[in-house]
Amino acid sequence: MIEALTTFAALFAGVVASVVAFGIGSILTPVLALEVSTPVAVAAASIPHLLGSSLRLWVLRSHVDWRVMREFGAWSALGGLLGALLQSALASRILTLLFGVVVAWAGIAGLLRLAERSPIKGKWALVAGAASGLLGGLVGNQGGIRTAAMLGLDVDKEVFVASATAVAVAVDLARVPVYIMTTGESIAAITSLVALATLGVVAGTIAGLRWLSTLEGRTFRTMASLTVLALGIYMLLQAL
Repeated sequence: MIEALTTFAALFAGVVASVVAFGIGSILTPVLALEVSTPVAVAAASIPHLLGSSLRLWVLRSHVDWRVMREFGAWSALGGLLGALLQSALASRILTLLFGVVVAWAGIAGLLRLAERSPIKGKWALVAGAASGLLGGLVGNQGGIRTAAMLGLDVDKEVFVASATAVAVAVDLARVPVYIMTTGESIAAITSLVALATLGVVAGTIAGLRWLSTLEGRTFRTMASLTVLALGIYMLLQAL
C-alpha cells in the first residue's frame, strides 16, 4: 500500500510543481512520514525534489530571468538558509499561524489581481525575496512561501516557474549533501520508496510541463493563487 501511495503522490506532486513551482516536498514528506520519522522523510523527499526540479529547470532554462534571480532569487536563498538556522530557536505555533495568514493573503491578493496593479520591483523585490526565504526556512515550506511572494512579480508563467525552480535547485544543491551525510543510512533503508518517488516525480514533471505550455497566463496565475491560498489555510489549521 505504501508503495502505491508513494507513486501516486509523487506523480501528483510532479504535475503540481511543474505548474505552480512548488509542491513536491509538501506532498511527498507526509506520505514518506508514514514509513519513517519526519526528519528522515524530509531528507528522503529532497532527493526526488532535486531531480524533479533539475529536470524542470533544464526544460525551462531559456526562460530563467536572471534579473529576477538577482533581485529576488539570491536573497530568497540567503533568507532560507538563515531561516533554517533559526528554525529550532524560533519555530512555534504562533509563527506558523502568522505565516499561514501571510500566505493565505498572498493567495487572495493573487486572485484579486493586486500584483497586476502594483507589481513588486527594485528594492522591494529584494525585500520580498529575503522575507519569503526567511519565513520558508522557519516553517519548513520554502517553495510554497517563495511562490506566494513571486505572485507579486510581473512576469509570465514560464519565467515564473523557471526562476522559482532555479532558486529551488540552488537550495537543494546545498541541503541534499547535508541530508545524505546525516541521514544516509536511514534513507538507504527505504531505497525502493525513494526510487518510486523519484520516478513518479519525473513522470509527473514531464506531464505537468506539457500542461503548463497550454495554460493561458491568467489561468496560470489563478491556479497558482488558489494553490497558495490552500497552503495558507493548511498552515492555519496546523497551528490551531
